[in-house]
Amino acid sequence: MVGRQTLEERIAALLPGLDIVRPEGNGPFPVVIQLHGCGGKKPMQTRWAGAARLAGWAALIIDSYRHRRISSLEAYATVCTGARLWGRERAGDLYAALEWVRRQSWADRNRIVVAGWSHGGWTALDAMCMSPGREVMETTGLSGLPCEPLAGLVGAFLVYPFAGPGSLARTRGLRVDVSPMALVGTRDVIVGGRSLGRALERMPTPGQAMQVVVLEGATHAFDEPEARDLRTRHDLEITARAQRMYRDYLGQAEKRSWIVNAS
Repeated sequence: MVGRQTLEERIAALLPGLDIVRPEGNGPFPVVIQLHGCGGKKPMQTRWAGAARLAGWAALIIDSYRHRRISSLEAYATVCTGARLWGRERAGDLYAALEWVRRQSWADRNRIVVAGWSHGGWTALDAMCMSPGREVMETTGLSGLPCEPLAGLVGAFLVYPFAGPGSLARTRGLRVDVSPMALVGTRDVIVGGRSLGRALERMPTPGQAMQVVVLEGATHAFDEPEARDLRTRHDLEITARAQRMYRDYLGQAEKRSWIVNAS
């Protein structure tokens, strides 16, 4: 059951768990919103945010569990297994974060990117495929959303995203043109390796097809030294390469701008 909240209530719920990493100065800075995987917010998110800051971007690290009172143990037992909080429902956190960013004087409201890891990638993809209005409201439980909840979004950077059963975007595709990019590991036995890459490449988009980078030898959570899952292996070299791609992607995204349809 999706809990009902207003947009303002969701923003207020997210703020206590929000981490902000910004370059020096007053801005306005382009902003990347980072969505953690099913294991919850981890220290590796701060390291990725540091890479964004080097590229001149502000980074928001969202905690989707704190306001839902989901512990780490509960997350692994229920969210990671698909028993609760599917990507389409969690998309409400992204919509709320986007609205909050658009209100900040230090943020460039027309240059926002979403970055998602695993379950966060699932969330980002489903958020970009749902129709504004009734579908979004009923699926996320949020009321009071703007007519275009994705206003300002110019990019999506996805790291080992989930796009299996339960993913809306896998078959429906994206409704916004954000030149998405996804990193997929060949040894990822959790969300899939090359098969996931092929599925993402086939995902319908209104503009540029998704760019899929296949990382040879990379497992799920290759960028997380704190991971304790035997199916994962941290790789410093692959992580450094991936973060360089992150910076480069943000550099390219900064050249784009959200264009409001005046029709």
